[in-house]
Amino acid sequence: MLRRLVALMASVFLGLVWVVGCGGSGAGSGSAGAPLPRSGGKAVLLNGAGATFPYPLYSRWMDEYSRLTPNVRINYQSIGSGGGIEQISKRVIDFGASDAPLTDEMLKKMPGEILHIPTVLGAVSITYNLPGIKDPVKFSPDVLADIFLGRITKWDDPRIVALNPGLRLPSKSIVVVHRSDGSGTTNMFTDYLSKISPAWKEQVGMGTSVNWPVGVGAKGSEGVSRQLQSTTGAIGYVELSYALLNNLPYALIQNRAGKFVAPSLETTTAAAAGAASSMPDDLRVSIVNAPGENAYPIAGFTYILVFKEQADPDKGRALAKFLWWAVHDGERMAPPLAYGPLPPEVLSKVEQKLKSMTAQGQPLLAGP
Repeated sequence: MLRRLVALMASVFLGLVWVVGCGGSGAGSGSAGAPLPRSGGKAVLLNGAGATFPYPLYSRWMDEYSRLTPNVRINYQSIGSGGGIEQISKRVIDFGASDAPLTDEMLKKMPGEILHIPTVLGAVSITYNLPGIKDPVKFSPDVLADIFLGRITKWDDPRIVALNPGLRLPSKSIVVVHRSDGSGTTNMFTDYLSKISPAWKEQVGMGTSVNWPVGVGAKGSEGVSRQLQSTTGAIGYVELSYALLNNLPYALIQNRAGKFVAPSLETTTAAAAGAASSMPDDLRVSIVNAPGENAYPIAGFTYILVFKEQADPDKGRALAKFLWWAVHDGERMAPPLAYGPLPPEVLSKVEQKLKSMTAQGQPLLAGP
């Protein structure tokens, strides 16, 4: 774990070096061949809210973009995907954020056409608090589901021991920790459990908020991380970045190919490898339990939600430009925080979505 933490700190340092080195390019540059229209001088405040899953990255994006574009200030509240969806539906924020794509029913109830803008890939890590256990604990899909169903209640249960013959697991009760708020991270995790466990699918199902069979709730990934740190014997789920930043160990999960894999930039990218070719036009897609020997099974895209037609031209233009910068220049900040940048095939689809944003019927990214 210490080695991983040191590697993370080194990566973050390199990311910061990049930020300082690239500051002179300003907010007017995108990736190769994709120039970002220059910002005007009018002061604009953008308000967003939603997913905690990408918050470590989004907070850096917004700080850096405001530094590069002083007339634009971006306020983002990490309140969970459910809160972000609710607030964007009421038009009280300029953009929402969710790891869970909106359902068809949700989209019908929106007061305008919503665009799903994938920003990065992330992994949901299974974390735990077992002092003295230095090597990662391994879980098969059925064992993991039965822990969260409350069917396996002790760490030295024979089924867990059989997967971890080299570990001296304690005879201690398992304390399940889950999100208490509406969460895209929960949606991704319960999507996975529904795909690998018929019992989970029938009894609990998937969603941003579910009726958990067992466990204690905590608000946000921050709250789950704190609860895990303070509860010996606990097990829970948080975005990989939170596990790394809070020095939480994370499990190896058996994937569809039968391999035990850790959440990482490489294994998350492997899970997304086939997503671009089958991605629908609206970009809503699930990649949990993906095929591939190196694919981590609890991974997915996280989304920014925006109205296609923007009510305020100045705000709409500033928002479109920020998102263009984020999925181009901003992507370079993703790997140091264990998020996967968008594959090129997906990025080209995102560019078309951003170019479709309008105000008063006029494209927001048109012109110099």
